[in-house]
Parts: sequence; structure tokens; C-alpha cells
Amino acid sequence: MKVFYNRVFAIEDALLKRGIACYLPCETVKVVKSDGTKKTVRKPVINSLLFFYAETSVARAIQEALQGKAILYTRRVGYQREPLAIPEKEMNIFMLVTSAGEKGLEYFETENPKFYQGDHVRVIDGVFKGAEGYICRIKKNHRLIVTIHGICAVATSYIPQAFLERIP
Repeated sequence: MKVFYNRVFAIEDALLKRGIACYLPCETVKVVKSDGTKKTVRKPVINSLLFFYAETSVARAIQEALQGKAILYTRRVGYQREPLAIPEKEMNIFMLVTSAGEKGLEYFETENPKFYQGDHVRVIDGVFKGAEGYICRIKKNHRLIVTIHGICAVATSYIPQAFLERIP
């Protein structure tokens, strides 16, 4: 879902209290307050994006309850809009890459066509072992692009070629 008004943590808390599993891609950053004290905070890496796991009827109820605060990503089924269901394998790979704690990840909207070029690969070693995606050149480096089609994409930091195997 896309959350408005920087309320992603409040909505995550509300969903968790209702027993709904959530995933919020975040990074931990150190900030210095005006009084000079240092604090570590959780910061979303993709503004306003929150994933949750629920049945279609529950997702519709959440959309109604959060009217004006968030909107679900949807797809057209016939003449109706249905909440977008992300395949479990795709979501698991996305969570693997975004929760690895690696520096140098870059996030993009999926409309960029270069993400559909290149070789389809699987990472066979290192912190991203098990991730699958496409190889793309970004800022002169080869990166693994992992996408959630129609929502977002993440580019990993450099992965050595020895850690990759081509998927036919």
C-alpha cells in the first residue's frame, strides 16, 4: 500500500496490533539532534511504501478503514479493481535483499525499461544468496535488480560475477 502524510510507522503499528503481518523496508541511520546527542532511528528506504499479508476481504476492509490515509495497489480483474497480490517467491526475494543490511542499495520506480534488459540470474553466494533478478549497469557497475512488478525495484550493491549463475 501507498501511505500518505509520512504516517507509515503509525499504520504499520495499527496493522500489527490487528495481527496483520507487515513488511516495511527500512534502514537504520544515525542522526544528530539539535542538542548534539546521537540517536539511531529506523528510516523507510522507499517513501510511503508498506507491504502487508492478508486475504482479499481483509485488504478491502483495511482500505476502507484507511480511506484518505493510504491506498492499496490494485490490478484490474474484469471490470473491477482487486488488491494487488504479490507472489510469495517475489516478495521473499525482495525481503531478502532489502533486509540484508547492505549499504549501497538503490530503489527505483519500475517504469524504467532498463530493468527488463540483461540476464536473469540467481545469486549463489554472499549475503544475497538465493536472490533472483536481472543484471543491469548502474553508475558503471553491474548490479542485481530485484523487482516487485508494478510497484518498485531495488538495485543491490556490486555482486562479484563468481557469485552469480545464469537462469535460462
